[in-house]
Amino acid sequence: MAFETLLVKVKNAVSNSFDSVRTSKPNLLKKPSFKFSKRPAVGVLAFEIAGLMSKLLHLSQSLSDSSIIRLRNDAVSLEGVRKIVSDDESFLLSLVCAEFAENLRILVDSVSRLCLKCQDPNLRSFDPVFRGFANSGIDPNHWVLSGPKETEACHKKMERYVTLTAALYKEMDELSVLESGLRKTLQHCNDTKEQKKAYELQQKIFWKKQEVKDLKDRSLWNRTFDSVVPMLVRTIFTVLARIKHVFAIGNSFPSLSRSLSASALVYPSDQNQNTSCTSVSGPLKSPKVEDAHKNDSTTSGFFESHCNLLNPPPNTLGAAALALHYANLIMVMEKMIKSPHLVGLEARDDLYAMLPDSIRSSLRSRLKGVGFFASDAVLAGEWRDALGRILGWLSPLAHNMIKWQSERSFEQQNMVQKSNNVLLLQTLFFANKEKTEAAITELLVGLNYICRFEREMTAQALFQCANLNLPGLLNLQKP
Repeated sequence: MAFETLLVKVKNAVSNSFDSVRTSKPNLLKKPSFKFSKRPAVGVLAFEIAGLMSKLLHLSQSLSDSSIIRLRNDAVSLEGVRKIVSDDESFLLSLVCAEFAENLRILVDSVSRLCLKCQDPNLRSFDPVFRGFANSGIDPNHWVLSGPKETEACHKKMERYVTLTAALYKEMDELSVLESGLRKTLQHCNDTKEQKKAYELQQKIFWKKQEVKDLKDRSLWNRTFDSVVPMLVRTIFTVLARIKHVFAIGNSFPSLSRSLSASALVYPSDQNQNTSCTSVSGPLKSPKVEDAHKNDSTTSGFFESHCNLLNPPPNTLGAAALALHYANLIMVMEKMIKSPHLVGLEARDDLYAMLPDSIRSSLRSRLKGVGFFASDAVLAGEWRDALGRILGWLSPLAHNMIKWQSERSFEQQNMVQKSNNVLLLQTLFFANKEKTEAAITELLVGLNYICRFEREMTAQALFQCANLNLPGLLNLQKP
């Protein structure tokens, strides 16, 4: 009897609880009296943002005092650049400025899309404000970082986010591999050994998830767009101000100029272009850059007028889409010239197959009348010296072309930017097609001679060796 009474009480209690839920359900559907607006987190876009931060930091570093001095001493003064690109320093500096501007323009396009995800109206209007700043120098929101301390603090914060987000990407990738391994293990979990392996994987996955959760909290993943995008925006404004100051374009920016040391300012000197520059006293001035800026207010904007300079002229390898192919061709010849005795018929056929029709025609005309024999050691030595001199200035441009291409591929596959970068100016992209082909033809003619010389010297050595051993062989054959 007591048990039945207890059951009735429990039944009534459960029934009353359901009734209370039914009566309170409509109230749950009512909107709360207070406003609650949660700003969305960056989430998976953290990896894209980290990549943008890394590229911005790298671009900013490329405009540092030491980088500008190295650019003037090395890139613009490369012998190969002077021989087959241009010996006009103003034009070369305008190409450098144009490439910096183009790299920044690509980053601006990506950041503009991120700004539209922000709730701050100033950030949402980033694109027109930045275009106005680029063309007129007006910074209504004061987004240019005010000095070296503020710039350094912003850069360190971005570097920390990039490092943590890269670590998050690695941990998430490892977690994905572990989870995939667990699924495969569970499909064949028939014996004790497989069960133990599955248990160990579960433990690893548990701890890996904890690491991922911790990194999400510390990296960009759980940050809001309004807290992250301002760092990108302010750095972009500061980088553009730096470009304009270094290349003496338009209005100067006093707040930025005060943070620069004298060694970051470079004037081209017509009197002594080949000397090393260790102390400089002004911005990198280029008449062509200044002319481009004059066009900003009349025909086109800052980026249009400068980035158009990167369109290669019709007589260049870049316009003919041959820069990368010729770079590979030069590197193959470089290896052959260093070891001509190892060049066989198959390698020669492969090299000839790489030649375009224009070089084949030039090579045939150069080889007409050349004798069949190549036994002059003095002439072979002269050819080696000549080939060494040509490779001395041509080979660096070819290697830089390959490096430039690999760096662009690295950028697409990784969020962290490489510390070393090559400018298009230092490659074969702007090289004069006719001059480059003439140099390649000269290398081929010289390579042809020293390869034939090596073969003839080897044949003579073998013949002499055979003659020395012939009497002994004849004596051994006598009964």
